[in-house]
Amino acid sequence: MKILAVNAGSSSLKFQLFTMPEETTIVSGIVERIGYDNAAVIFKINGQKFVEDHQILNHKVAVDMVIHGLLERKVIESLDEIKGVGHRVVQGGELFKESAIIDDDVVAKIASLNDLAPLHNPANITGIEAFRKALPDVIQVAVFDTTFHQTMSEDAYLYACPYEWYQKYGVRKYGFHGTSHQYVSQRAAEILGKKDAKVIVAHLGNGASICAVKDGKSVDTSMGLTPLEGIPMGTRSGNIDPAVLMLVSSKEDKTYGEVLDELNKKSGYLGLSGFSNDSRDIIDGMNRGEHRAWLAHQVQVKRIADYIGSYYVYMGGLDAICFTAGIGENAPEVRRDVIKAVKVLGIELDEEENNKRGERMISTKDSKVKAFIIPTNEEVMISREVQRLMNK
Repeated sequence: MKILAVNAGSSSLKFQLFTMPEETTIVSGIVERIGYDNAAVIFKINGQKFVEDHQILNHKVAVDMVIHGLLERKVIESLDEIKGVGHRVVQGGELFKESAIIDDDVVAKIASLNDLAPLHNPANITGIEAFRKALPDVIQVAVFDTTFHQTMSEDAYLYACPYEWYQKYGVRKYGFHGTSHQYVSQRAAEILGKKDAKVIVAHLGNGASICAVKDGKSVDTSMGLTPLEGIPMGTRSGNIDPAVLMLVSSKEDKTYGEVLDELNKKSGYLGLSGFSNDSRDIIDGMNRGEHRAWLAHQVQVKRIADYIGSYYVYMGGLDAICFTAGIGENAPEVRRDVIKAVKVLGIELDEEENNKRGERMISTKDSKVKAFIIPTNEEVMISREVQRLMNK
């Protein structure tokens, strides 16, 4: 059975076609710069990469290009081979406790949450509608970043603000990267041979979040109402005193919206270092002895360690810390310094293993708390959800 996993952004469309339940990737790719004359369609098939430049003015054209490419390159013989399409949707609010088979009502509910994810949900809906038109007889499933975190209890997800804000406007912590945290924590439990494992997942990329998973369920996570809360990221500030917005807006004659935009797009690694939001550039700058590069790295490491310590206490112990996503999987310096920062928990780094890539344990065998690199696979989780709902 072939299932297509889709992640639609405002100007991009990522896709991956799987054979299920084997979870074998047949093809993956991305359409970049949608809405521009110089858009690119990229297919990766059997280790080969194919790039085509086109004018792609909207998501409907992008979807048509993807489908045309699958047929033209003989990835599929006909559209009948695709039995399901799974769509990543960033914000499910409290309306969606699990993935949902898409119909007009589900699309309307996703749209009703646009205020909570104004940059993401509208783009996700655009991708959904384009695929519904292109493949009208195929089951389509919405898989939400937030549903894995719906198991958090009130003490974890509520803010200490007027309760009426939660009642009226849904002001609470929702968390994100749920499919990644679920995949990695499940894999960690398998490796440990322990279903009731207490695991902390550090999803570290340009966007980054930490999640505490107990007995297979998310009990707390660092991102909040939006992906701005939590640890510093590539361009996001992470936690900050809200009074900063009033101070900076008055001093620089900017609106709250403009200051908030800077906290989202000009802070984190970029804001502290002054030159890059890329972890690789930050590490290179550290190695050149640049203080602000070291500062950007060290502030993030310190905040990650803060969350790990907090979640250790909240869960009443810890079996493993798992590093995943672009930085988590590929930056040994970040993993090294985080593990050194939480050494008191009973974890020792295996330097040799830490300098390798791929799934592996990077703590010493006698460490009380284990540390792993576990490459994430959000697309597989999306496909699993499609299969699960098809089999209901």
